[in-house]
Amino acid sequence: MGRIFFRGVNLIDGEHKPQPNSTVVVQGQRIKAVGKNGDMPKPNARDVVYDLSGKSLMPGMVQCHYHVAYANVGDMNDIDMKYPPTYLTLIAAKNAELLLSCGYTGAAGAGSMHNIDVTLKKAINSGMIPGPRFLACGRDVVTTGDSVDCHPNFWKMGMDGLARVCDGPDDFRKAVREEIKMGVDIIKLYPTGGHGLMWDEDTMTMSQDEIDSATTAAHERGRKIRGHIISKKGILAALQAGMDVIDHGDRMDDECIEGMLEQETFVVPSLYFPWKVVEEKRRTGSSDWGGVDSMERNLEHSYEVLPKANKAGVKLVIGDDFGIASMPHGEYACELEAYVKGAGIPANEVLRWATKNGAELLGMGDELGTIEPGKIADLLIVKGNPTKDITILQDKKNLHAIMKDGEFYRNELTPSRARLQRAA
Repeated sequence: MGRIFFRGVNLIDGEHKPQPNSTVVVQGQRIKAVGKNGDMPKPNARDVVYDLSGKSLMPGMVQCHYHVAYANVGDMNDIDMKYPPTYLTLIAAKNAELLLSCGYTGAAGAGSMHNIDVTLKKAINSGMIPGPRFLACGRDVVTTGDSVDCHPNFWKMGMDGLARVCDGPDDFRKAVREEIKMGVDIIKLYPTGGHGLMWDEDTMTMSQDEIDSATTAAHERGRKIRGHIISKKGILAALQAGMDVIDHGDRMDDECIEGMLEQETFVVPSLYFPWKVVEEKRRTGSSDWGGVDSMERNLEHSYEVLPKANKAGVKLVIGDDFGIASMPHGEYACELEAYVKGAGIPANEVLRWATKNGAELLGMGDELGTIEPGKIADLLIVKGNPTKDITILQDKKNLHAIMKDGEFYRNELTPSRARLQRAA
């Protein structure tokens, strides 16, 4: 089996500082060797060599809060009412390939209608359609009248496609088991309001015993569980239950950070949406979003606490509610800019969230997320250096190659002319 040599690259390996003038060798599905050019094996006539001065090589990224079936909707009711399930499935397939084409070789679902995540994952894994590795989520598991239970009763339509509405620990336990029966890998709860939802951030829309029973039911059957949680009270409730992923966590503080470290909880800050809204307000002096002042206060708090959490070693990952009209699918890499320019996190650290930490959330930290011998070759080759300018990842023209499982999804690279002549 021939090998692929990527030579002279700026190596962003997902863990260390960038290493210029490096070589990465791929053979089959896996990374065979990593090192400096002078220390590497020599290519032969069967190998393909790419000389990549001026380019960076990094692991494929992981989108860790993904609503693949959201159709860039402008109203919450549109999520499950605008299109029939069959059409939404086609939209989801298109969005999955779009995510892969943006350099994301992995994704973790954060809520999906009509079991679309599970269907999509099966289609991707069978080779039917292109897309990322996928941790499939199911319906939102919510209480009566919370922010997701938004359809008026007089509509008499129910919410079976979008959410499983339940109350009390026994009902939540049953709901989680039903979702797992349908094939989901990760359960989504809504313990608090806030972050753009109807109830405010200090409102607990689930009780502690409901959170506990749902979490236990998921873990008993080997599944992960995540929650839309904004307030400190909600964060502490989730930590008490042992939830795996806290989505948003806007009001985390030192006590929360200590608990997250102890339990190795993943946190998805999802700052892009509030950053985008607040930056627009600062540019124009006004905003169409209600509650923007509260959003701005929370954003400033996040700017203070996220560097602390990152320095302490909290497992921060990337992802946001892409698929709403103000934040359409395809803008995924814009989120990274919010952490670098807004929160002041070094770009190389944010890329670690997007790669190493993301792979760990997928449960594949031993196989993905860093560039080292023996790992699966999910790779991204970028024109320029995203640790110097994180925004270059926003332009797909700068993504010269995307590799998943050692196979190119996209390859705009030209093999070394010297190698071609030698092989001839």
